[in-house]
Amino acid sequence: MRDRLYRVQAIILKRSDFGEADRLLTLYTPDHGKLRAIAKGARKPASRKSGHVELFMHSELLLAKGRDLDIVTQAETRHAFLPLQEDLQRVGYAYYFAELVDQFTAVAVENHALYELLLGALGGLSDDSNDAALLARYFELHLLAYSGYRPQLFHCLHCGKALEPTDEILFSAEAGGVLHAACLPEHFKKTPEQWRDARPLTLNALKVLRFLQTREFETTRALRLDNELQSELERLLQHYIAHHLERNLKSVEFLHRLKRLLPPVLMGREK
Repeated sequence: MRDRLYRVQAIILKRSDFGEADRLLTLYTPDHGKLRAIAKGARKPASRKSGHVELFMHSELLLAKGRDLDIVTQAETRHAFLPLQEDLQRVGYAYYFAELVDQFTAVAVENHALYELLLGALGGLSDDSNDAALLARYFELHLLAYSGYRPQLFHCLHCGKALEPTDEILFSAEAGGVLHAACLPEHFKKTPEQWRDARPLTLNALKVLRFLQTREFETTRALRLDNELQSELERLLQHYIAHHLERNLKSVEFLHRLKRLLPPVLMGREK
């Protein structure tokens, strides 16, 4: 049980106006998971808290337990991630990362690894030498693993055999991973609902997915993928995520609109 006053490090996932001058915050913390709190007076120009509870900031907060919502009594910025705040495309990805964490987590469930993943991803977005789209694919795969939805990428979910480079490969979000194409007719007869969304997966996409799933980002950040491969990975993982959430994310549509509006070089996709 938390003390009446307790201190947390937190990443600001969401904020909204509350009452005449307050902010309602959704926070993600290393020790308490997702929390909701009120920053009283944060919308007032003279508020000491307002500059420390902006979206995507990493702040240290002193919270007081309230009847329904805890109250932010002190706030101090640890990392503002200012470079990402100056780039619309990277802000879009920050919204996406925050929405993913919000949707895949319940209130007050600790997940320290997921907190560190989000903190590192926001730092990665602040470094313009990183490919934001590649970072997003890395983030998706590791968030899925830390949330209990890690896709199987190494063995056929029907026969259990390891996939070989010469195999024709399918991927199914409903089944949770990869399948030998040769296994589909037999398996489809028994459980058609499990494989109805099976789609072909190229060997290059499988290799990249495996690499991203099993390495640290510092090892993977040097990858340079062409637009076709990037698009295949994006479609597959966003379909997988939407399947498990049973909904599409608002931030995904925002990123798609940006892609249509901005030149490829500004989207970090020109190779």
